[in-house]
Amino acid sequence: MKNRNNGLLEAPGDVALRPATEAVNEMYNSTEVTENMLQIEWEQLNEYMDRSGLELLNNNRIILTNKIRNVIAEMIANSDDLPKVNYSAYISEKLHHDYTYLANVFSKAMGTTIQQYIIIQKIEKVKKLLLDGSFNLTEVSFKLQYSSVAHLSNQFKKITGVTPTFYMQMRRSERYCLENLGYL
Repeated sequence: MKNRNNGLLEAPGDVALRPATEAVNEMYNSTEVTENMLQIEWEQLNEYMDRSGLELLNNNRIILTNKIRNVIAEMIANSDDLPKVNYSAYISEKLHHDYTYLANVFSKAMGTTIQQYIIIQKIEKVKKLLLDGSFNLTEVSFKLQYSSVAHLSNQFKKITGVTPTFYMQMRRSERYCLENLGYL
């Protein structure tokens, strides 16, 4: 059962979260408009929330950045099901915003471009697929819509510092060592 506190719900027994809940409740019960709060108050509230293990998503840019990241994750996870599309057009269409605006918001929040973020996420998927062993490099390249195996290999080496072939050999030798020790 949840108790009502100034019109907002609070779970019983959340002693550790009660001060954060009270701070948020005070903020919403005050007559001041959130946008007019002093920067110091916002920083204190965010600091307190952070110490409590919570994050206050008060910023539309943060929310939009998370949506962009989710669209990219979905796009890469389903890349073999999607028709070949321009990533910028796909993201823009999914989020109903101009790509330039999305790119600016994303790069300010993440410190990297959308394109670089996509490349890194694709390389992480390549690593998983290669270690899985179900696909060879050509199949992985096709599955993730790379223009060629060479293009995939070049990007892989730029991001990881090693070639995909060396990466697979390195991982297999690690697995072999663990098998010899009786861990696998």
